[in-house]
Amino acid sequence: MNTKPKTTLVIFGATGDLAKRKLYPSIYNLFKANQLSEEFAVVGLGRRAWTNETIRETVSQSLIHKESNESVEKFCEHFYYLPFDVQEKNSYHELNTLLSELETKHQIPGNRIFYMAMAPEFFGTIAENIKSEGLKNTEGWTRLIIEKPFGHDLPSAKQLNREIREAFSEDEIYRIDHYLGKEMVQNIEVIRFGNAIFEHLWSNRYIENIQITSSETLGVEDRGGYYEKSGALRDMVQNHMLQMVSLLAMDPPLRLTPEEIRSEKIKVLRALRPVTHEKVSDYFVRGQYGPGQMDGEEVAGYRSEKNVDPNSFTETYVAGKLLIDSHRWAGVPFYIRTGKRMHVKSTEVIIQFKDLPMNLYLNNEEKVHPNLLIIHVQPEEGISLVLNGKKMGISGESVPVQLDYRNDGVDAGNTPEAYERLIYDCMLGDATNFAHWDEVDLSWTFIDAISKAWQSREIDIHTYEAGSMGPKAADDLLAQDGNHWWSKNVIHIIERGFE
Repeated sequence: MNTKPKTTLVIFGATGDLAKRKLYPSIYNLFKANQLSEEFAVVGLGRRAWTNETIRETVSQSLIHKESNESVEKFCEHFYYLPFDVQEKNSYHELNTLLSELETKHQIPGNRIFYMAMAPEFFGTIAENIKSEGLKNTEGWTRLIIEKPFGHDLPSAKQLNREIREAFSEDEIYRIDHYLGKEMVQNIEVIRFGNAIFEHLWSNRYIENIQITSSETLGVEDRGGYYEKSGALRDMVQNHMLQMVSLLAMDPPLRLTPEEIRSEKIKVLRALRPVTHEKVSDYFVRGQYGPGQMDGEEVAGYRSEKNVDPNSFTETYVAGKLLIDSHRWAGVPFYIRTGKRMHVKSTEVIIQFKDLPMNLYLNNEEKVHPNLLIIHVQPEEGISLVLNGKKMGISGESVPVQLDYRNDGVDAGNTPEAYERLIYDCMLGDATNFAHWDEVDLSWTFIDAISKAWQSREIDIHTYEAGSMGPKAADDLLAQDGNHWWSKNVIHIIERGFE
């Protein structure tokens, strides 16, 4: 396999925020790490009347951590810009002419990636015109990268998929989920399948529950209009959270190929127990942040944010209990929670192992702390294992102790941005860390039932104070099973267990 394929990357929405914040720095990191061929080109498209000089200056300004002006200047020489109207066929003709010229100039054998970093309502139109106007007629390969959201429910996702599949085959479509590019999400497979101490314990025989928390301290900021149509369920759970559940719960694949890994993830999503309309409140909690304090400052509640309905029922927080009806996972709850304006910014996976049937250190006054495996996804990257050890001194008591491995303390400089990894994977034709249509179909099928129940407004929305870890109802969801959330604060106390 060619590890440095000669490629032209076409970015629809090159003047937008995503391109400036994520795409340009990620492509530069690939360039700096010598993972790009010398023969590459990036063509930016947008409605603004920019020039090649404009986009090169924009790219240069987006690279905050510049190593040398010479390196940045050399990188920017590969960027080109074309004013573009996605609904005008003439724009596609001009693009095709430019691509042919650049492929000759940079000796690129017709390999083209089309990256849609713009409003999803244009995805179908763009894909259709790419095919009809001959942009796929090259000697090399063509691939399509699509940003989320992929539809807003199952019917819209199916419609969008039909439109795109008219122009691109499934193996040419790369539905990007940046969570799947994160170092520690990718590490889940290695932790599970590369360690004898974990994989044979990875089942309902030894695991009490699994918790996934993805919390943000920010509010909706200036995205109130978008968020009113989306909400946390569609914005986070349908894609990021269910993808992590499928990685944690999948059976070992026959081999580490995209097809085999996807096959096992799809089996998990098929085994998710559907939540009926009547049972939604038993399994899911929706919340919305109210006023509160963040870093000592008063902040407004969601309903007071810009472009938000003062009587909005849109959720900024979701907690849920997922059950997987498979031989491996029957009876093990997977608890998920995600929200805005929470106490900490953190994404963590916590696996709680079952207590021993007979623990010699168990007494009536105090239970032995359960063993935990903690996968820190962001902002820290690493793994922690919580064990029990003897307390220093003559008491003979057991205390929890936390063993830590941290990426950010060892090789943070080599940890790639999620987008950097995924763009490179697409260039290589490796679809392992992208969502297959079957995964999108099954996740929307599961989520739609919850979404429809919430739209009826028969189910309460729980308010939580900004700066907290969510509404009390989310704690009650676990308490009814005799469990509780393992928060960051509780875990950090463990580190002082031997004091």
